[in-house]
Amino acid sequence: MKQKKLIAICGSTASGKTSLALELARKFNGEIIAADSRTIYREMDIGTAKPSFKERLEIPHYLIDLIDPDEEFTVAQFKEKALIAISQVYQHFKNPFLVGGTGLYLSAVIDNLNIPPVPPDKDLRKKMEIEANEYGLDFLWEKLIKIDPQAVDFVQRQNPRRVIRALEVCLKTKKPFSALRKKGDSLFETLKIGIKIDKKETDQRIDQRVDKMIEKGLIDEVKNLIEKYPLPSAVFHTIGYQEIISYFNKEYSLEQAIETIKKNTKHYARRQITWFKKEKNLHWIKDFQQAETLIKNFLKN
Repeated sequence: MKQKKLIAICGSTASGKTSLALELARKFNGEIIAADSRTIYREMDIGTAKPSFKERLEIPHYLIDLIDPDEEFTVAQFKEKALIAISQVYQHFKNPFLVGGTGLYLSAVIDNLNIPPVPPDKDLRKKMEIEANEYGLDFLWEKLIKIDPQAVDFVQRQNPRRVIRALEVCLKTKKPFSALRKKGDSLFETLKIGIKIDKKETDQRIDQRVDKMIEKGLIDEVKNLIEKYPLPSAVFHTIGYQEIISYFNKEYSLEQAIETIKKNTKHYARRQITWFKKEKNLHWIKDFQQAETLIKNFLKN
């Protein structure tokens, strides 16, 4: 049986994924499924650079604004919801575009990862949060890497929620986190497109984007969120938000907070690029025309 087709567009932060995906979706009768671990959160709009409401009205987007910042969300949940969304796009007789920078979310769908559901253990998490506060996040990170050395490839070391979740899965299943993420048979015929821009341009785009976020009201957005959501919510551990919180706590001046956002975003972009460089059969493109040619050939076969 011939597989249905899926177009995946990936790239680092500030690579131009959103604008390229919109342009391609217009051209090829598409709808967009977001594969982003940050835009899933409601009310975290400016700091996650979500597509505008106008753009989302023009081209339907799925898996944006799924949960509140104090809710849990796993890769297994993402995969389940993404497959439902892709099915809906097919029912509309449109082409699904899976777009994002969260490599594990993309892989969950493209590689049909087998991710056993492991319910959160609140008591275990509380214990690990206390350890992180007392000994530092590196204490938990070292625990995780001792159990599962391969976790270094896909768990964000600076993200407490990700480290705690990975360690939780290891301890509950008595197996390495990475061993539970086995690839299954492909569900789709997938064209994988990666956006290639050089380091200097990436850095410039990140600097400009962070400045624009501040202008648009990121500080007020963070203030409103921390008044509404308690620890440990996503807002406290997301680049762009955690640094402004440090500014509120007088750990940074505003100028230092902005520079730290830029620095941390650049580091995050490097990690994303490292992930995507390991992807097989990924077509790197520099502009719309190259992507257009690839998709034309892909859809006509």
